[in-house]
Amino acid sequence: MTTPGRNEPQTLADAHAVASARRPQPGSNLATWLKFHKENARMYRAVSDVDRGHHHELRYWVGYEERKAEEVAAQIQEGKSKAS
Repeated sequence: MTTPGRNEPQTLADAHAVASARRPQPGSNLATWLKFHKENARMYRAVSDVDRGHHHELRYWVGYEERKAEEVAAQIQEGKSKAS
């Protein structure tokens, strides 16, 4: 089990607050968005081991953030292919 540190979120509500606070500005580059979604997936995964009452909902958010990261990674790859 991965336990978040003392300064890391311990509940679903805490995790949502952290994700909202670090959300990139609209128009940020794709690399910034990719990093944001990957970090959120890791955060929600860690919190799912601690906040057992919201485990399934947190696992949903892990999947959501992983899907978003995959979409952004595909956009980055598409941009590289067009530039070649």
